[in-house]
Amino acid sequence: MIKIKICGIRDLESAAIAYNHGADYLGFVFAKSKRQITKELAKEIIEKLPKDILKVGVFVDCPTDEMISIADFCGLDILQLHGKEKYDSYKDSPYPIIKSVCVKSSKMDIPKADYLLFDTWDKSMAGGSGKTFDWKCLKNYKGKIPFFLAGGLNKDNVAKAISQLSPFAVDVSSGVETDGIKDKKKIIEFIKIVKECQNYDL
Repeated sequence: MIKIKICGIRDLESAAIAYNHGADYLGFVFAKSKRQITKELAKEIIEKLPKDILKVGVFVDCPTDEMISIADFCGLDILQLHGKEKYDSYKDSPYPIIKSVCVKSSKMDIPKADYLLFDTWDKSMAGGSGKTFDWKCLKNYKGKIPFFLAGGLNKDNVAKAISQLSPFAVDVSSGVETDGIKDKKKIIEFIKIVKECQNYDL
C-alpha cells in the first residue's frame, strides 16, 4: 500500500481532513519557510489528532538535540532532514529519520537513513519548490531504502508518478494548496487518486 504524506500542515482543520480521508503522515515544517510552524502551534494541533497518524517534523540543518527536544515537546513520531546533515550527526536519534535527497541527475549520493525522500533540487531552497524533477533519474535506484516521492506532485501527475516509480509513499504540499493555503477539496482529491492507484495496474 502506497503511503500518503500531507506536508506543511499549519492548522487543525487541514490535519483532520487529511486524516479522515486516509493520509498516513502529516508534515510540520519547523525550518524557515512560508509553511513554517511554531512548536507551540504544532503541539496544539498534534494533541488533538489521533495517535495512529504519524507526525513528521521537517528540519533543515538543525542540531540533533534541538530536533529531539522539539519532537519530544510536540509529540512527533519521525524527523525529516532536508539540509546537508551527515549520518554521524543523526545516527543516534531515538526517532526514525527521513533523509531528503535533492535530485539533479541520476548521479546521487544515497545517505543512510530509515527512509529517503527524493525531492527536486533548487538552488534557492532546500525543498518545497513545487517543481517536479525528471523521474527517469530514479530508474537505477534499487529500493534498498524505502522512499517518499516529493517535488511538484498534484492530482494531475501523481498517478503517473506512482506507475513509473512505485514509491513507498508520496509527499505533497503545494499540490494541495490554493494561494499558499491548504485546500480541502485538493487534499481530498489527491488522496482519492492515490488510493485508486492501488486498486488497479496503471
